[in-house]
Amino acid sequence: MQIETPPSATPYEKPTGERRGLVLVNTGHGKGKSTAAFGLALRAHGRGKAVKVYQFMKVPSARFGEHRLFEQLGIPIEGLGDGFSWKSRDLEHSAQLALDGWARAEATLRAGEHFMVVLDEIMYPLRYGWVPLEAVLACLRERPPHVHVVLTGRNAPAELVELADTVTEMSLIKHHFKAGVPAQRGIED
Repeated sequence: MQIETPPSATPYEKPTGERRGLVLVNTGHGKGKSTAAFGLALRAHGRGKAVKVYQFMKVPSARFGEHRLFEQLGIPIEGLGDGFSWKSRDLEHSAQLALDGWARAEATLRAGEHFMVVLDEIMYPLRYGWVPLEAVLACLRERPPHVHVVLTGRNAPAELVELADTVTEMSLIKHHFKAGVPAQRGIED
């Protein structure tokens, strides 16, 4: 590892533009997309801002770590799906759940009552055609100007990447699962 000298001057000029709601996309094949979105939700909540989290692939009765913590903190989090497609017994039903979930999320975004809305794992229903991309893009463009939106999932569509203010692609370098270590409570759930 090469040792660097810490910068002694600000490495950038402070932006002078207007503060406004942002569209942030966490995508890529690496871990941490949802975790990063939850971190933003926690940061906003810690500042007293209203936050709402929708999870497109989790069931409404999910009790993963984030659900338990958000419940304790008073951050609303809703599972909108019935699990990942490979676990589904009825893909038409899964598609309808995603579409119904999008209707709920869209209403929340358009209402403007939340500082931040997280659309966790929305890339799956977008990729499968369960939720129309153009409807999501239109809603993002038309939402109240103060509302921040965080969208997560692999393979974000190019149109969404183009619309977003910030896009982070998390790349997979190494994953414990490929070494035979199974998913673990508190890490994956």
